[in-house]
Amino acid sequence: VQLQASGGGLVQAGGSLRLSCAASERIYNNYYIGWFRQPPGKEREFVAAIKWGSRHTTYGDSVKGRFAISRDNAKNVVYLQMNSLKSEDTAVYYCAVGSRIITSTQTMGAQYDYWGQGTQVTVSS
Repeated sequence: VQLQASGGGLVQAGGSLRLSCAASERIYNNYYIGWFRQPPGKEREFVAAIKWGSRHTTYGDSVKGRFAISRDNAKNVVYLQMNSLKSEDTAVYYCAVGSRIITSTQTMGAQYDYWGQGTQVTVSS
């Protein structure tokens, strides 16, 4: 599966952006799609995940209430709506797909099989 992430850019603090992650192949109902980010000079961290065949979503603590993950099954696309952006949200954002993930492992990047190329999000204060 190839993933194409897009939608990043420069935005002022308090603004919004919507990231997209398009998959080249069919995503099956048991797959998880995750968003991760890597701030400059820091380790990669979990942002959000969604199970393709359900409405089950999970968020990292730092983005709860501000970010929303959703999917369009017909288009094979996952979105990450980011609102009330802060300077600490500045990072390269990656989407990933995992076929063997369970609820307890969905926040673990190492459990995902395929990764997109990343899209830069810069929030100016």
